[in-house]
Amino acid sequence: MKHQLTHIIVLLLVACQAMSQTTISGIVTDGHEPLAGANIFIIGTIEGCLTDSSGQFSFQTDRTGEITLRATYIGYDDYTLTTNQTTNLLIKMHERATTIDEVVVTASTYSFGKSDNFKTMNALDVVMAGNSCGDIIAALQTLPGTQKVGENGKLYVRGGESNESQTFINGMHVLVPYTTNVENNAVRGRFSPFLFKGINFSLSGYGGEYGQALSSVLPMETTDMATSDKLGVSASLVDWNIGGTKAFKRSSLSFNADYTSMGLYNSLFPDRFEWTRPYRKLSGEAQYKADLSSACMLKTYAGYDLTSVGLHIADRQLSLSEHNIYANATIKANIWGGYSLFTGVANSWVINDIDEALTIGDNYHNVRNELHLKAEIRKVYSSVLKMSAGVEDFIRHSTMRYDTDHYDLDYNLLAAHADAHLRIVPKLFLNLSARMEQISYGDWLLMPRATLSFLPNKKLQLSAMFGRYSQVAEDDYIAMSDKRMSQSTADHAILSMQYSTDKTLLRIEPYYKKYHHLPLLCNGTYTDEGNGMSRGVDVFFECRSLFNNLTATVSYSYNDSERLYLDYTTMRTPDYASRHNLCLSMKYAIGKTIIGLSESYASGRKFPVGTTPYYNSLDANITWLVSPKVIVYSSINNILGRTNIFRFNADGSAVTATRDRFFYIGIFVSLKSNKAYDISNF
Repeated sequence: MKHQLTHIIVLLLVACQAMSQTTISGIVTDGHEPLAGANIFIIGTIEGCLTDSSGQFSFQTDRTGEITLRATYIGYDDYTLTTNQTTNLLIKMHERATTIDEVVVTASTYSFGKSDNFKTMNALDVVMAGNSCGDIIAALQTLPGTQKVGENGKLYVRGGESNESQTFINGMHVLVPYTTNVENNAVRGRFSPFLFKGINFSLSGYGGEYGQALSSVLPMETTDMATSDKLGVSASLVDWNIGGTKAFKRSSLSFNADYTSMGLYNSLFPDRFEWTRPYRKLSGEAQYKADLSSACMLKTYAGYDLTSVGLHIADRQLSLSEHNIYANATIKANIWGGYSLFTGVANSWVINDIDEALTIGDNYHNVRNELHLKAEIRKVYSSVLKMSAGVEDFIRHSTMRYDTDHYDLDYNLLAAHADAHLRIVPKLFLNLSARMEQISYGDWLLMPRATLSFLPNKKLQLSAMFGRYSQVAEDDYIAMSDKRMSQSTADHAILSMQYSTDKTLLRIEPYYKKYHHLPLLCNGTYTDEGNGMSRGVDVFFECRSLFNNLTATVSYSYNDSERLYLDYTTMRTPDYASRHNLCLSMKYAIGKTIIGLSESYASGRKFPVGTTPYYNSLDANITWLVSPKVIVYSSINNILGRTNIFRFNADGSAVTATRDRFFYIGIFVSLKSNKAYDISNF
């Protein structure tokens, strides 16, 4: 009887409990489609569940009467519902409006590494690009909008001259970002990709912060303070490197030393030139970084390059040497009222000496110096507005001596800018900026800029940009005109469409540029009466879904440009511009081996004496991750050995590369590092 009574009591309790349970059920949608995985729960309890693949939810509760439900879903505003109804509930959630601080306008910008924009490529990827040989500039030349100018290797963007593309490190200007070399030899960028945590290459349409660049800007951000010691070495047939970092409690000190010489390589693989002194470069770099407080960071950088080379040309012995010194210091700090302050100073000093530059016994001596001062303040005022404003000064000096010709040039350029980033409606964003500049011998110049971006979803971005950009002429032209040249200007108009998913990226950008006040030689002196235009379309496609571990890209540019400038007597296509540029590349990983392959094509370039044949180069590399601390990298450019003609001289003779192929193999060793495959010496 006792056991039967116990069973009856238990059954009654279960029945009462079942009778008191209430089922809460319904569906969650965004107004169009069901949302799977949304979290539904009663506020103040742990009672709830996730929606299924059809957006349906159902769970039990012992609560009766009025209840308050909350629905949460990533990317959507939380939804709260107070109701007496328990079944057939319909919950419509609204996509969360992106705050202005979360918006990244990608139009005309390609980002590498952990920068302020999205991540697409890190430093090791730059090294492993099929035709880069570890050079940032060569890696960027695989992107649409760039021209292949093999005789000097510099950046030419969307029909613009190479000096129209400017480089910035930690927001501070670099006067000369390239190494030097003899004429008709490709130069390299001065800076290692492992120096930077972020590289943002903007082909057009940049905001008011950046000036003195008619075509493009290359802002690069150095790595932050190191938290562990490092030591690394590398060696190849052409260069040898050692560097390291000492980490302290709130700071770190880094150094790097590099020696490059083509002597051994030229002995093993002779080229078409008669070198009297092989190309040599000795460089050193140092960085000090410190967290001065939880809201203040100091970064300093100093680098020095000494380059020398000698070449026998006809009956003269060309001898070239260059000293290139660059240093900067920046402070970023959060100050009162939510404002952040940036201050920086940078100094560039470049000294060139060339013996027998044009004739036997002559000497060319040139010194260029720039002091760049900058201050900027920023604040995010709300979820729909952020603003920045800044001032800067470029103080420049240049001296040139060549036989009886000489000049001493001094001037400075004052600039101020203001930028406002607005969210007009949840998916529509507007960037407005204005930049003002005054050169010390000229008038103030106002340059408005605007970008309108529509982000209908996380995959698609549509943008329209317009802006005016300026740049002072080269020092030689300013001196020859006796400081009567105004700044050159370029008006940019760009449309951009980008579609991206986890596996693909497609970007299409038509553009138009109009140039004014370009340097033009008239009656033996330089004036600012030149002009020009450039128009075209860039297409970039990246796919990572064809096969596992395979990344393939297609980069195509069409450019139609004309100019009347320098010594041109009529409006014509500049001789550095090719109408069609195409680059196909792939990277495939097999275990710890990574294979890179790229095919580059450019249509012929027009010269007064004729049009060059098309350019073509098939390049490949192999990277072997031997161990977490050892990497072996090898590459070969122009596998098929095609003799590419880069340009024609005035007498009709062809200019080609010094050699048809270039082979490189190097080993990178981390002697003391906590990171796998970290070949950075910083």
